[in-house]
Amino acid sequence: MITKLTNNNFETETKNGLKLVEFFADWCGYCKKQEAELEQMDKVWIGQVNADENSELAIKHGIAGFPTFLVMKDGKEVTRFSGLRSKEDLMNVLMKFV
Repeated sequence: MITKLTNNNFETETKNGLKLVEFFADWCGYCKKQEAELEQMDKVWIGQVNADENSELAIKHGIAGFPTFLVMKDGKEVTRFSGLRSKEDLMNVLMKFV
């Protein structure tokens, strides 16, 4: 399930449970390829932040490239990584925090 995150709902949406958050940009070719992998993960909560439209969030979280993923647990960042990732890679990272 993909949820669009903004400056207004980021904290509320990520404060409970294990969450995978992707920071992306519409102009990013890797981000467009990543979308296909994320759509296959329909049983996982995924939040997407358009960094161009929500630059405050990107700055607050120190996002320097796209796509960048944060794994959040109960509102706290537990790990981050960047670059195009397969569905299997993403699931392996998440399983470390279950």
